[in-house]
Amino acid sequence: MPNRMCIRAPAKLNLHLRVLSAEESGRNDGYHNIESVFQAIDLCDELIVEKKAGKPECTVKVKGAPLPAENTLTAAYKEFCNLTGINEAVTVDVTKCIPSGAGLGGGSSDAAALLIVLDKLFQTKLKTKQKMQAACRIGSDVAFFLSHGCAVVTGRGEFIREISSRNDLYFVLVQPDVYSSTKEAYALLDERINRSILRELPGVAELEAIYRKPAAQWTFGNSFTEPLAESYPVIKAALKSLKAVGADFAEMTGSGSAVYGVFSSEAEAKSAYTRLCDRWRCQVVKTCGLSA
Repeated sequence: MPNRMCIRAPAKLNLHLRVLSAEESGRNDGYHNIESVFQAIDLCDELIVEKKAGKPECTVKVKGAPLPAENTLTAAYKEFCNLTGINEAVTVDVTKCIPSGAGLGGGSSDAAALLIVLDKLFQTKLKTKQKMQAACRIGSDVAFFLSHGCAVVTGRGEFIREISSRNDLYFVLVQPDVYSSTKEAYALLDERINRSILRELPGVAELEAIYRKPAAQWTFGNSFTEPLAESYPVIKAALKSLKAVGADFAEMTGSGSAVYGVFSSEAEAKSAYTRLCDRWRCQVVKTCGLSA
């Protein structure tokens, strides 16, 4: 039985994200339902997880960004211990490459990766359903990162319908110098919903068919883009820059603030990156699978 394991935790893009109103969601817990297409990309955090002697706790060390004492990793450790009865200490050394407050799902992906590694380290042989249920208790998007890399996602993020991932999509990811909190993004969106200023977006039944089309024909969108871009014009400017260098499609991911442009070849994406990198913090990424 190994005592130490390493795992990569990929980011995700929301290729489409429709946030339903409270009435459409039919919830009474303060949350909104979503309809989304999640796509894993090869921008990754790296976790090194090691068993340790001592009192049962999860000690997290981070390179690249500070984390609060209570975070998705400590939550994943607690869920795992509660589920399995394991009562041992672990350390998690994290090298952060996925920026926080960008809508890329780094915290959720890290939590899912830790569940996967703990199951292997302690040979608990959890069933997929058990891991999925634990993931949903940790956070809304965590369950996706236990899938294989592309899915239509509904509910709060806990309902995952996997679809086969394309391998012909390349993205230029741009990170404007803005931190977007999910709480702020929902407050801005709710204000627009209350004023009946809603962007018309495709319904969930259409999403997989749209995904299969050339990106230039995509009718995807993001409910958060307009309210966030209104408050942070730099987001609008980043999207405009991506379109100006030939992106087939450009949109914001999650509740922001990262935006991306879609290109049909790596050469086109690299050419666009070269034209953008003097002005924007950006990089070329592509689709990838997950460690489900």
